[in-house]
Amino acid sequence: MLRYAGYALSPLLLLPIAVLIAPRVFGGIGARASAIVDRISGVALGAAVWSALLLLFAILVLIVLRYAYGLAFSWLSELVIYAFAAMFLLAAAGALRDQAHVRVDILRPTFGPRGRAIIEFAGSYLLLIPVCILILDASISRSFVRSWAGFEGSRESDGLPILFLFKTLIPVFATLLLAQGVSEATKAALSLRGRRPFEKNAGHGVGPA
Repeated sequence: MLRYAGYALSPLLLLPIAVLIAPRVFGGIGARASAIVDRISGVALGAAVWSALLLLFAILVLIVLRYAYGLAFSWLSELVIYAFAAMFLLAAAGALRDQAHVRVDILRPTFGPRGRAIIEFAGSYLLLIPVCILILDASISRSFVRSWAGFEGSRESDGLPILFLFKTLIPVFATLLLAQGVSEATKAALSLRGRRPFEKNAGHGVGPA
């Protein structure tokens, strides 16, 4: 079912190309779609912030109980793992939107805004989108379906009964990052066709951007 839904939505991956070829026809659609994706990534980023706060609180409680009272609970340890995973996986798309990913390329800074837009567009299609599709395809496996069918929980007797939700983080991460990759490619296409100003900030992170 999920695969068929993915196939049905796959034409949306061509939206940036359509914007680049026919900006007058698809420019408005692309801009609106990109804005919607950006807002969704922002919501996911907010959830990642709450996950970080939950992680901090869970670690504090875990340390106090273990070293002050000699107590250990499986559900608390699992909560730390789940919150840690959610923090990174849910924040990835928002970080891409805000140009906060680490960039290590050495050629990109030598190009002007137009050159960077071309690199952003090409990089999305040659690297980001294919990798996200591979992750998404691999994550929605038979074991994933069985996990949801049986609402799989922890193998520990006192663990959290939400292992199926934990496994869902990976396809959610891939979907969010894929959508944001399309959004970034759409923005680049709009800039190249003069329907959006070029990004002034080349990016953040370690190394040239």
